[in-house]
Amino acid sequence: MAKTTIIILASTLCFLSFLGSAYARDRFMVEGTVYCDTCRVQFLTKLSEFLEGATVRVVCSQVDNAKNVTFSKEAVTDASGSYKVEVDGDHEEDTCEVTLLKSPRADCSEVDQESHLQQAARISITKNNGIVSPIRQANPLGFLKKDRLPGCLDLLKELGINEDGTLIA
Repeated sequence: MAKTTIIILASTLCFLSFLGSAYARDRFMVEGTVYCDTCRVQFLTKLSEFLEGATVRVVCSQVDNAKNVTFSKEAVTDASGSYKVEVDGDHEEDTCEVTLLKSPRADCSEVDQESHLQQAARISITKNNGIVSPIRQANPLGFLKKDRLPGCLDLLKELGINEDGTLIA
């Protein structure tokens, strides 16, 4: 009798576990950082400042119809300029990206609209891409400071870059 009860109990637990996993939704975590681009160079430097209180949005939309949004959620950065957004569902057939919405600083609130920056903010939110972890790391995104910091020219020279962004010959 005890063996029968144990077998029935074990079978029930296995069935409930299977049933739960069949209805479990895919969940992903998008993580990234937001900074103030104090040198207006569109990449992180040692003079960049991470922004607390910046607002970002993760948006997924259909590839063939960008107006058909399948997911949208906002997040605010913490003291280290980091954010986390939980994404439900697998978005293999969608284009997903992180966009800058609002800066906490008036002197560092410009968003560069260059198309290559939009490409840099795209993320793959699917389990069918070879990435085992449910965590997706987005590229750092920066608001442009109105005026470059005084030390930026020296920093650019140190990096081998002219003021206009070309490489020093």
